[in-house]
Amino acid sequence: MIIATIQEQMALPVCSQRPGQWATQRLRKEEEGIPDPVPGGLLTCPRLLDGGHGRQQVQALSSQLLDVIPDSMRKQEVRTGREAGQGHGTGSPAEQVKALMDLLAGKGSQGSPALQAPERTPDAPLGPCSNDSRIQRHRKALLSKVGGGPELGGPWHRLASLLLVEGLTDLQLREHDFTQVEATRGGGRPARTVALDRLFLPLSRVSVPPRVSITVGVAGMGKTTLVRHFVRLWAHGQVGKDFSLVLPLTFRDLNTHEKLCADRLICSVFPHVREPSLAVAVPARALLILDGLDECRTPLDFSNTVACTDPKKEIPVDHLITNIIRGNLFPEVSIWITSRPSASGQIPGGLVDRMTEIRGFNEEEIKVCLEQMFPEDQALLDWMLSQVQADRALYLMCTVPAFCRLTGAALGHLWRSRMGPQNAELWPPRTLCELYSWYFRMALSREGQERGKASPRIEQVAHGGRKMVGTLGRLAFHGLLKKKYVFYEQDMKAFGVDLALLQGAPCSCFLQREETLASSVAYCFTHLSLQEFVAAAYYYGASRRAIFDLFTESSVSWPRLGFLTHFRSAAQRAMQAEDGRLDVFLRFLSGLLSPRVNALLAGSLLAQGEHQAYRTQVAELLQGCLRPDAAVCAQAINILHCLHELQHTELARSVEEAMDSGALARLTGPAHRAALAYLLQVSDTCAQEANLSLSLSQGVLQSLLPQLLYCRKLRLDTNQFQDPVMELLGSVLSGKDCRIQKISLAENQISNKGAKALARSLLVNRSLTSLDLRSNSIGPQGAKALADALKINRTLTSLSLQGNTVRDDGARSMAEALASTRTLSMLHLQKNSIGPMGAQRMADALKQNRSLKELMLSSNSIGDGGAKALAEALKVNQGLESLDLQSNSISDTGVAALMGALCTNQTLLSLSLTANLLHDQGARAIAVAVRENHTLTSLHLQWNFIQAGAAQALGQALQLNRSLTSLDLQVASIGAPGAQVLGEALAVNRTLEILDLRGNAIGVAGAKALASALKVNSSLRRLNLQENSLGMDGAICVATALSGNHRLQHINLQGNHIGDSGARMISEAIKTNAPTCTVEM
Repeated sequence: MIIATIQEQMALPVCSQRPGQWATQRLRKEEEGIPDPVPGGLLTCPRLLDGGHGRQQVQALSSQLLDVIPDSMRKQEVRTGREAGQGHGTGSPAEQVKALMDLLAGKGSQGSPALQAPERTPDAPLGPCSNDSRIQRHRKALLSKVGGGPELGGPWHRLASLLLVEGLTDLQLREHDFTQVEATRGGGRPARTVALDRLFLPLSRVSVPPRVSITVGVAGMGKTTLVRHFVRLWAHGQVGKDFSLVLPLTFRDLNTHEKLCADRLICSVFPHVREPSLAVAVPARALLILDGLDECRTPLDFSNTVACTDPKKEIPVDHLITNIIRGNLFPEVSIWITSRPSASGQIPGGLVDRMTEIRGFNEEEIKVCLEQMFPEDQALLDWMLSQVQADRALYLMCTVPAFCRLTGAALGHLWRSRMGPQNAELWPPRTLCELYSWYFRMALSREGQERGKASPRIEQVAHGGRKMVGTLGRLAFHGLLKKKYVFYEQDMKAFGVDLALLQGAPCSCFLQREETLASSVAYCFTHLSLQEFVAAAYYYGASRRAIFDLFTESSVSWPRLGFLTHFRSAAQRAMQAEDGRLDVFLRFLSGLLSPRVNALLAGSLLAQGEHQAYRTQVAELLQGCLRPDAAVCAQAINILHCLHELQHTELARSVEEAMDSGALARLTGPAHRAALAYLLQVSDTCAQEANLSLSLSQGVLQSLLPQLLYCRKLRLDTNQFQDPVMELLGSVLSGKDCRIQKISLAENQISNKGAKALARSLLVNRSLTSLDLRSNSIGPQGAKALADALKINRTLTSLSLQGNTVRDDGARSMAEALASTRTLSMLHLQKNSIGPMGAQRMADALKQNRSLKELMLSSNSIGDGGAKALAEALKVNQGLESLDLQSNSISDTGVAALMGALCTNQTLLSLSLTANLLHDQGARAIAVAVRENHTLTSLHLQWNFIQAGAAQALGQALQLNRSLTSLDLQVASIGAPGAQVLGEALAVNRTLEILDLRGNAIGVAGAKALASALKVNSSLRRLNLQENSLGMDGAICVATALSGNHRLQHINLQGNHIGDSGARMISEAIKTNAPTCTVEM
């Protein structure tokens, strides 16, 4: 009834009725336009507390969304005679309520006399963008509550699109938000995006709009800000145009109710809408927003909740939400839920039609965020950016917007407080706890809150800090234990929190206060990490006097005395917590023992030197938590983070040094494995490429598997890995969490069974782009398994099977894959005993393939027959850019066929015919192709039998060629005559940059010819004259010629019997004539 009343009063037109049965479309099938009869996609995602102001504005919208509407409704005149004549009786209020609930339940307007539709007149408004003044008044009232104007085009571009994901990963479901950001290095999964204005629209022509949508993001990522932004744009008529009504609710509001019925839920959003007049033609489409599932007081239990279809029946709030999501209530209403990833896992995947994820800041957005905080202090901004970029861990966390702002506030206070670099206390923070200590100092100094007042005395600061931690610490600590992140007045009273103290400036930096729809007050920490920091500070202080386990709220436990005993208890609890919710708490607790943190907080929160004697014992205690488990878990890596906070980095440093020196193989203990996993996350070197070659056993690799998931580039060469290890790696590559893009497994002991295991993973993997299996023994069967996977895989672009004896059968399998794949661009098949038949199959595939850019067939036996087949393919193929046919027993006949194809081919850029059976006839064919072809840039002809006559033809062709930039003629027997012809060509050619004439016995005469050319040539960059019997005279000729050539960058004169005196003379000549040129002698 309320929705209908609002629609009529605002002249909101109605949309066509949604289908009653929601068909869930899996994301991949929607992308391909294939309807999926099986409901449900994968669900997986959690939500962290959003910082500050977003949710408050959503609640302002919720409570005041239509404050002006009741007034306008009361002022609304009686319908015109025409409207009255067309309308029906409105019925009693009870009938109207029932009609509304029928409407939301999808029963339409037929069942209630209160909702009989008038006949629509031709001039009735039809679209949601009606210009009716009542709509405009509503939109203006809406914008006055959520803001608008200049910021619409400003910082909101990050929220203009969301990542479409197919479900949550194990990491998102089970680990702390900080762990998620650190493990994934601040980057999201490769995913398609969906624009905000299409968030609730079908993704293809054959799919239906989603009924239940979930958007996830870690704490502080901006979920509530996104909701507020969406509502603002909806009020502007820019998004959600097919929604006649948007109902925003937060779980903070819902937590204030024990029980609710469906109609009271709607009335809580529109508390003053009571006008009886109402008329709709068709049920309106509505959007119900439920913001902050992770803050729901009672976890949703879909397996044990009784179905309820009665909208008037009061049931527990969690049961009500469960029934709404299931569609038992409001089946025609679209539902949009925001949550931290772990909490969203409560909802079965089969009920979720669309899952999206908010991406974090990129580097430019971090800079913009800090610029907005300090727009007038460029020196501060530059220094702050340098600090963030210098510390990889800090940079990763700054991809979370709320953390970025917190970092800016802390570093800004440090900048204004520092007295000089000689003061160690004021050096930039190196750990998380140091950063938060600076934030704590900022809060105590009331930075930014009480400008103009004198700085408080040290005694006041100390008293204020202890009082704040005492007030908020117990609340924060026990909230963490109970997964409670929102607190109400009854919670405050239960924990003895002085509400008057919360009004002070220091507390406002940590805690925010919000009004709920039920006229009660909700409190939450500005960011989850601040709750963890305050909880750690409370535990740190309470452990001095506590005689029972602080984790047991009832205080019924065995006596526990002393700080170490309580620290051990905290470490054990953190290691046992399956969801990692105490990980960061333990980091802060460890960090409070750091000398630098003690110096920062001495007097205000900590006593000078307090507990410092325990540092070594705490470090040993933490390392003792590293058990020899089968796999290094996230909690074990968190222990290394704790040691870093404690500034006890010896363990990590020893493993890092072993990695750099190649001595990692001897470090196999549990602590070393955990340290290695830790370095894989935080090391800048490992971020570029994790090189674990020559260092891993199967056992160590198995323990690192969960961490290898998030390495972008992974080298595991020469580790003697056999097929069982490939089964393990296959399981990693098959995981949803997998971020590995490049993996090298060269020179191991992988057979066809191992290749088959990797092939199975390629069927589902969506991250891997490069796979290197050089020098293994996969054979034809392994090649076939990989080829079959390539027919389905859509991400792999590079595959190296060099030295795997795949033979013709393996080449045939790869050819079949090339005929169908559209993504593979590099294929290396060197040293595989491939003959003419295998080459013929590859050639046939190249006639169809358009994606392959590089094909390496060197060191096989394709002969002239294979060369002719490939030549025919080159006449048709329009994609191949590089072809390597080195050492394939190709004679002049095969070369002639290839050169004939080159005369017409317009895509090949590089061709290698090194070490074949090329003589004068073939070389002359090459000369013709060089003269006719306009695209080839690199030609390798070394180790052939070209000789002087053919070299002359080649030199003449070079005078006309305008594309070739690299020519290799090593050991081609061209002699001095050939060098003279090439010299003449260099005097004319303006494109050749690299010329390799090593081992051609050109002598002094050839050197003089080339020297003359160098005086006028302006394109050549590198010249190799190694082993050419130049002698001192020839070498000096070349060196002195450089006085007129300032483009040559490198020249090799080794092996020319120059002698020491000649070398000195040449060196002096080059220093004088070409100081920028590097010479090797």
